[in-house]
Amino acid sequence: MGNTRESMKEVAVDIVNLTKCYGDFTALSDVSLDIRDNEFFTLLGPSGCGKTTLLRTVAGFENVTEGAILLYGEDIANLPPNKRPVNTVFQQYALFPHMDVMQNVLFGLLRLGQDAASARARVGEVLEMVQLGGFAHRLPGQLSGGQQQRVALARALAPNPKVLLLDEPLSALDLKLRQAVRLELQQLQRDTGITFIFVTHDQEEALTMSDRIAVIAEGRVQQVGTARDIYEAPINKFVADFIGETNLIMVQVLGLADGNATCLLPGGGKCTCPAAQGAIAGEGHISVRPERVGFAEPDAGVMSGQVARLVYLGTDMHVDVTLVDGETITVRTQNSTGSYIPPVGENVGLTFEQGAARLLVD
Repeated sequence: MGNTRESMKEVAVDIVNLTKCYGDFTALSDVSLDIRDNEFFTLLGPSGCGKTTLLRTVAGFENVTEGAILLYGEDIANLPPNKRPVNTVFQQYALFPHMDVMQNVLFGLLRLGQDAASARARVGEVLEMVQLGGFAHRLPGQLSGGQQQRVALARALAPNPKVLLLDEPLSALDLKLRQAVRLELQQLQRDTGITFIFVTHDQEEALTMSDRIAVIAEGRVQQVGTARDIYEAPINKFVADFIGETNLIMVQVLGLADGNATCLLPGGGKCTCPAAQGAIAGEGHISVRPERVGFAEPDAGVMSGQVARLVYLGTDMHVDVTLVDGETITVRTQNSTGSYIPPVGENVGLTFEQGAARLLVD
């Protein structure tokens, strides 16, 4: 994979061994990331994990305790925010309520010293870009939440930054609008060619929008990869559990060879599955996504149990199965003609699709 066209792209932001402390508290610990030119890169993790702090160090709003931040090869860790060719879109759009859309976007360009005529022309371009060409003379209070978000985006894009930082900019929008704006943001990034660094705690946002994702927990990068990498091949329990839904099953790892593990399952069944780098023999956990578990006769699967609960989800059904050891496995099956959904109380066997199970690093 090292010679793929994607991996050979120029590095836009290179974060090297970055640590950020607030007194005795370490918010970020030895973080290293390379974010490529023209990439939609997402920092994903729960609240308080350090993702916004990391974004703020790139923006220059937070000083680093140790480490370096390189922007296209230039160390910017000690540059003030106004000297960095990056811009930020925040959760709160912070629009001037007494200024119309044109004036809000124009304000920053004039402060940067652009002449009024070229600045107005640029504002016209970016308003068209974010589909607000006809809204130049409306006040923020006359706009919907989605339109205000676009104004904030236009304001950040107007100076043509090399990197655009987005700190949970969709969190104030309702679900349907958020889904629509996701697609617009993704297309905008493609059209402008600007490197986007996007912060979110929403797994679906990260999976649907990103070229690559860095999963962060407790100030440390857990895993970096494409959406498929992160979902299909999580490295540890945190990543597997945080991204989407999964079954974490305690197993005894009987042996490891050539990147695969032989595992003893609850009830005595066995499976051979890929092992994450760093996994060891002994007690461990495998991850199996609910949509990759199927049903069989009680004595024909790798595990067996009794159906405990059915949860209707419209297109899908969640079937919770209680194993002999008391643990619960969730099976996700489609509510379509021909799909077999066993009733509560029925004894069933469980099967795994080929390659569905993965031994994790605990």
